[in-house]
Amino acid sequence: MSRHVAIVTDSTAYLPPQTMERHGISAVPLTVVLGDQALEEGTEISARSLAQALQKRRSVTTSRPSPEMFAARYREIAEGGATGIVSLHLSAELSGTYEAALLAAREAPVPVRVVDTGMIAMALGFCAVAAAEAAEAGCGLDEVVAAAEKRASGTSAYFYVDTLDYLRRGGRIGAARALLGSALAVKPLLELSGGRIEPREKVRTASKAIARLEEIAVERAGRAPVDIAVHHLAAAERADTLAEHLRDRVPGLAELHVSEVGAVIGAHTGPGLLGVVVSQR
Repeated sequence: MSRHVAIVTDSTAYLPPQTMERHGISAVPLTVVLGDQALEEGTEISARSLAQALQKRRSVTTSRPSPEMFAARYREIAEGGATGIVSLHLSAELSGTYEAALLAAREAPVPVRVVDTGMIAMALGFCAVAAAEAAEAGCGLDEVVAAAEKRASGTSAYFYVDTLDYLRRGGRIGAARALLGSALAVKPLLELSGGRIEPREKVRTASKAIARLEEIAVERAGRAPVDIAVHHLAAAERADTLAEHLRDRVPGLAELHVSEVGAVIGAHTGPGLLGVVVSQR
């Protein structure tokens, strides 16, 4: 490797492949268990297949990478010439991935700093890019970690789901449980707060909820330079429309990404998900 600090993340960062290649970012896959099949996210199961399985109410669960998977990746990176690794992962409140990486880091042949970003999806991805850019600038481990943590502190994630049922099944909704009693009467807007999925607002219709999601993103972005990601699951038209509105309404927009979430997050949110990540540069 050309730089001495390498960046590792996990498959839930949903970074564009070209971005990962450009910055030399490596991702360890989480696993989606579909019926009796264990499939690696990003390589063995597509978002479309996952959405179809959910719509048919097939059993879908997820699991973290094993410590052995992280250990193998750390060894491979060290053998490639890196003298240190910063390993950035989705919120430990939502997954055991961070814990698995910590276990592997203890036996790694080079120093590994494992970071619970408290983020998910491109909120995590933007942190990984910030870390990679710091590493490319010649920063050491502590400075690379600081760059990722600074990016995390200026990043927010908001999303709309058609139903709370998938989040309820997976136990991922935190205080959003308070919405369950009226789940049929409202369309919930949620946010990532303290590494957990929490209720933001209750809106009566899907169209009003999506319009409000747009307003929240515009308010959060302000006029400062920001990167934005729009995520969806089986809702490409909604996502493209929202992205076009944000492109017109956010004066400080630097980069705008639109992507379908992978199977791990999709398994817990269900089809119809629409999310926005706003990340200050």
